Amino acid sequence: MELSAYMHEKRIIIENTLKDIFVSFVSTPGVLRDAMEYMVFSNGKRIRPILTIAAYEAKGKSGDEVLPIACAIEMIHTYSLIHDDLPSIDNDDIRRGRPTCHKVFGDAVAILAGDALLTEAFRILADSRFTYRTNPRLLKQSIFEIASAAGADGMVGGQVVDVLYDGKEGSKNILHYIHMHKTTALIRASVRVGAIMAGAKTRELKHFTKYGECIGLAFQIMDDILDAEGDEELVGKKLKKDTGKQTYIKHYGIAASKIKLEQLIEEAVKSIDFLGENSNILKEIAQFIGNRSM
Repeated sequence: MELSAYMHEKRIIIENTLKDIFVSFVSTPGVLRDAMEYMVFSNGKRIRPILTIAAYEAKGKSGDEVLPIACAIEMIHTYSLIHDDLPSIDNDDIRRGRPTCHKVFGDAVAILAGDALLTEAFRILADSRFTYRTNPRLLKQSIFEIASAAGADGMVGGQVVDVLYDGKEGSKNILHYIHMHKTTALIRASVRVGAIMAGAKTRELKHFTKYGECIGLAFQIMDDILDAEGDEELVGKKLKKDTGKQTYIKHYGIAASKIKLEQLIEEAVKSIDFLGENSNILKEIAQFIGNRSM
């Protein structure tokens, strides 16, 4: 299957599962549910949940056992976007081609919508209505992976350092910390969780981890490049806002950043050669990340 067809198919499955999840919010205040839905169903690429499914399938597995976990990851990613856009952090007015959550619902509701998505993601992971087909031991391991990637030593830690060094000189070490935690941690976890749920052995999991780290860092470097050179209509948000941020462009320049991006995609592709033909989709996703325009 071609990557575009694969991603379209999985995106529909993911969004249908997310709709089922939202049905379970039976007594949620209307404005809160509206704010959550506004961002969750806002034309996202669904890269993280697709990676979870693709890693699961690369190990020869099939079925919907991994779907609730993939959707929980997407809910956590969406919460991070809502909070990242807030005036006190990145102060963005546009996300995915339309007004950001706080611009539509106000700061307070946007903050609480993010809080709700994060909390509900872990409720879904513990809710037997959604995970009754899931191996409890592997599910517990996956919850640990996701929480570690999203928390203080992962995405949130990276976001804090990003805020603290906004407008400062910084360093390549600080840049590496931010990129490896703010973006890479959750992408790496998305891949690892798919492999874990598929029963990957320790040696195999190391290869999946390498793949996740390479594409995660590549994703953030491409974000830096797009901010400098991208098309705002395609990217769906205001660009050239990161001049005070710690970016690859700031510390390495455009040319070196593009070379690093190519190297990371090549490393990602090589890291999963052990999967043989089952690696094809994951390899194509890596190439997509390295060539995306949005």
